[in-house]
Amino acid sequence: MPANRLRANLILLLVAAIWGLAFVAQRVGMDHLGPFGFNAARFALGALSLLPLTLVFRARAGQAQPRQLLHGGLLAGTLLFCGASLQQVGLQYTTAGNAGFITGLYIVLVPLAAWMLGQAINSGVWTGSALAVAGLYLLSIDETMKINRGDLLELAGAGFWAAHVLVIGRLAPTVDGLRLSIVQFWVCALLCFGCALLFESDSLTLQNLSLAWKPIAYAGLLSVGVAYTLQVYAQKNTPAAHAAIIMSLEAVFAVLGGWLMLHETLGLRTLLGCALMLAGMLLAQLPSRRSPPGSAGQTVKET
Repeated sequence: MPANRLRANLILLLVAAIWGLAFVAQRVGMDHLGPFGFNAARFALGALSLLPLTLVFRARAGQAQPRQLLHGGLLAGTLLFCGASLQQVGLQYTTAGNAGFITGLYIVLVPLAAWMLGQAINSGVWTGSALAVAGLYLLSIDETMKINRGDLLELAGAGFWAAHVLVIGRLAPTVDGLRLSIVQFWVCALLCFGCALLFESDSLTLQNLSLAWKPIAYAGLLSVGVAYTLQVYAQKNTPAAHAAIIMSLEAVFAVLGGWLMLHETLGLRTLLGCALMLAGMLLAQLPSRRSPPGSAGQTVKET
């Protein structure tokens, strides 16, 4: 393996770890803030952390259209708000590990949604989807056939993450990616702030923000700013399919982080469910020789 490719893969593994451990930060942050207040602070900080990069990375010719950037940012930011809000609220009722794996289902949902829109998908997606559903059953549904409330919210959130990825995929060729991310993060932050004022006014104080500064800094600066920059750099030197497989390991890091730092229990049923879901997510990302270029079998996360 060329040195550049190896370095890029290691960087993407670091990105997966940052994103996976962010689920721990997101749970800890709600010790002092509500889910909307925490998300408002983290996405605002993430957007601010990306602003200096606009001085380094200039928009390419044909990708600096203000109106299209604004409209695309509003749509992507609204979907991001829905996905992030459901994820954050769900974390109040489920573990960081469960949240990480169920959120990771967007990797399977995106090609399935693309298939519904008329795109071809390879057989690995169908097999991966079956494994993921089996894993979700073991992870979230108990012996009484009831699904955990938090896991259900995370599953709904995964649908919005999938829609977000599809929208980003449609916008990416015509709009500068860095500036689109900044706009969508601001839109998400403002929507979250509005909800926090409506539903969490008692906890939305400067004192609570200061008490939660560490998880906010991690989720905002590292998970958004640093991980985004590293992802952009690394993907210049590794194929998109390989990048997607590596970054899907964030679900594994979410489980490890919850176990090590939050003392979440890992029973045999949970471990088997995680293993099946991980296998399904990875299988859905493997390219097929029969798949034409651009077929719906590969998904890369857009931070």
